[in-house]
Amino acid sequence: MYIHVLGSAAGGGFPQWNCNCENCHGVRQGTIEAKTRTQSSIAISENGVDWILFNASPDIRQQLFDFKAAQPARHLRDTGITDVVLMDSQLDHTTGLLTLREGCPISVWCTDMVHDDLSTGFPLFNMLKHWNGGLQYNQIDPKQRFQIDGYSNLELTPLVIRSSAPPYSPHRNDPHDGDNIALIVKDLKTQKQLFYAPGLGKIDDEVMQIMKASDCVMIDGTLWTDNEMQERGVGTKTGQDMGHLHISGEDGSLHYLDQLDNARKVLIHINNTNPILNEQSEQAATLKQHGVEVAFDGMQIEL
Repeated sequence: MYIHVLGSAAGGGFPQWNCNCENCHGVRQGTIEAKTRTQSSIAISENGVDWILFNASPDIRQQLFDFKAAQPARHLRDTGITDVVLMDSQLDHTTGLLTLREGCPISVWCTDMVHDDLSTGFPLFNMLKHWNGGLQYNQIDPKQRFQIDGYSNLELTPLVIRSSAPPYSPHRNDPHDGDNIALIVKDLKTQKQLFYAPGLGKIDDEVMQIMKASDCVMIDGTLWTDNEMQERGVGTKTGQDMGHLHISGEDGSLHYLDQLDNARKVLIHINNTNPILNEQSEQAATLKQHGVEVAFDGMQIEL
C-alpha cells in the first residue's frame, strides 16, 4: 500500500491567508523554521498508478499538480485518481469536488449523513449534476467493510467516531452516527494496516484497540492544547467544541500514542496555531522524543 500526503494542514492551510499569529507571521517572514502546508487530504494506491483520494480539499488543484503520479498522461484527458472517499462533510474536505468538476462523472464514497449534508446545506451532489452527470454516490455503511472496484488488495472498514458536523449542517449541534468516520485501510496482500482519522474528538477503548493493531496510525493533530485558539487570541472555540482532540496532557492524544509499541505514528490536519509547526519549538521536540511524526505535504509512506 502506498500512501501519499497531499495536504497536512487544518482548514485554512498554513499560513492561513488572513492570520498573523506567531506561526503564520513567522513562516511568511522566515523567522521560524516551518513548512507551508495545504489543507488535509491523502491518496492511497495498491500499485502506484491508480489512486483513491481521501477528502477533496480546496487546495486540490495545486496538490495534484505537485503529485506527479496523479497525472499519468495516458490520454488527452486523464488522471490517476479513480475514486473519492469522504470522511465527513466539512468544507475543507469537500469543496475540492468543485475543482474536479471537469472530471465528472466522479465516483464518491460517503455515509448517508455526509450525502444528506452535501445534498442540502452544501448541495454539491445537486449542483454538479450539470457536469456530465456529476458525483456518483456510493454509500458507506458505517457498520460494513467495503472494497472499491479496481482495488482488489485494499479493504476499507469504516468506524463511527466522535466529532462534529460542519457549521452549515442542519444537525450541527445534534451529532448523528456517520457525520464523521475514521477508516481502517488494510492491504490484503501485505497484511499491513493504516488507521486514518483526520478528525477525531475522542479515543475510546475501541479506537485504542484498532490503533494497537495498526502498522501506521495517522490521526488528528489539530491543536496542541484544547484552548489553543483562545491562548493565541484568534478564536473562542475549544478543540472539543470543534470535535478535535488536543495532543498534550494526560487526556491528549500523545498519551494514547505512547501506548503503541510498533506502529508508525503520524499527526495530520494541523491547525495554523499549533506550535508543532515550528520545527524548533519545544512541542516539536517533545513529539520527536515520543517517536511521533508531523505529516507534511508530499510525505510518502509504504506499508
